[in-house]
This record gives sequence, structure tokens and C-alpha cells, in this order.
Amino acid sequence: MKSVKETLLERTSIRRYQRQAIEPEKIEFIYRAIQNTQTSYNGQQYSVIALSDQNLKEQIASITGQKQIKTCALFLLFCIDYHKEQVICKAKGLQPSRFQDTIDGYTVGVIDAALAMQNAVIAAQSVGLGSCCIGYVRTADPKKVSQLVGLPQNVAIVCGLAIGYPAETPDLKPKQPIPLLIHQNKYQTEQQEELLIAYDQQISQYNQSRQGGTSTNDWGGHILEYHKEGTQYELLQYLDGQGFHITK
Repeated sequence: MKSVKETLLERTSIRRYQRQAIEPEKIEFIYRAIQNTQTSYNGQQYSVIALSDQNLKEQIASITGQKQIKTCALFLLFCIDYHKEQVICKAKGLQPSRFQDTIDGYTVGVIDAALAMQNAVIAAQSVGLGSCCIGYVRTADPKKVSQLVGLPQNVAIVCGLAIGYPAETPDLKPKQPIPLLIHQNKYQTEQQEELLIAYDQQISQYNQSRQGGTSTNDWGGHILEYHKEGTQYELLQYLDGQGFHITK
């Protein structure tokens, strides 16, 4: 097993996988790590759909355009889950809260699911597996994906995670320097522009020379295009269909 330092600081996203099954004990370890996720007031407002069925993986890969879903050994779909609240309330004769209809309720569910996914990433990395987080399951056609995996009302997709044995060793992608990410005591703006320009240039150089396919992408322009694309997603419509009637 890798050290904590190796697990956290040498992680890269893996998009090419070997045709090798994951040992049951490693899968169980990942599941236990997910199970032990810290959540808001122990509400555990998340569930995970574990996909090993090749036909299902291929259908979702076709919807999202992400071939690593098809080639990975295990694909995990992390979801907000308020269906469990409905079930326990019915069993105990209680009135459900409808917390999922608030922006805070949605945020709490996303945080819980994201923390669970990060636990899975760390667990997989520590035992020699690779992974890749895939947000397109939430944005490409979430209604169709939800139907494929049988999500009930009050459950909605947050993100997917492909896991398997790596068939590549990508270069470690440069991240923003610590002063841009961690602000001491108050938000610092003094050197922000200078640091961001330097980082933008660093990303450009990395993309022009990285292993596994080069590009001319910078950071600023590339992320701006991604954000513009994101303004076109109809997530509120999807969430409303899943029973999340967010009004406040």
C-alpha cells in the first residue's frame, strides 16, 4: 500500500485502463472508505451505484462521450440521496422535511457525495489503482443515465468515478500555487493577477509537452470556455424531474 504522501501528492487522472479485474478485497476496501465518509450531521445524503455490467457502462460511455467509462473495471456513480429520508419517514409516520427543495439541501447532498467520491479516489490510489472523476454523467443527459440505473425520486446524479488498473503513466499536472489557493486570515488579492498569469503560462507549456497527447490549451481561456458551456446545461429541469423542486 502506498504512503499517505504518495497517495495524495502523486495522484493523476487515469483515462486508459488495463483489461484486469479488481480484486474483491480492494473493492471492499474502497467501499469501506466510502462508507466511512464524514457527512453533514451524519445525514449521509448520498448513495453510490457501482457499475460492473459492461453493457450499462458502454451505454453511459456512449451518452457522455467518455470512453474510460467503458474500459474501466468499475464505474461508481455518486448521487445525492433524499429518498432514504422519505423511506424512514414513511416507516415511522413522520412528515419528510423537503430539505432537498432548498439550495442548502442540494449543496449538502453534493458535498456529502463529493466527500464520498474523494474517499474512493484516495482508497483506490493507495492500493495501486487509478481513477478519473467524470462530471459529464451529470450534464450530458442525466435523465437518461438516471433511467438506466433506476434512480428513484429524490435521488440525483453528482459525479462519476472510473476505477481500474492504469495502462498509462500521465505527467503530474501543475496545480495553482498555494498562495492562490490558501489565503492566510483573509482573502488576498495583491499578487493574484501576477500569479494567475504565471500559472496560465505554466499550463500552456505543460499541455504542449505532456505525455499521452498534447494541446495548445492555456488555463484561463480553456476554463472560460468550459464555464460558458456550463451555462447551457439544464440541471434545474433535470433536478425538478427527480423530485428536487429548488425554490430557495
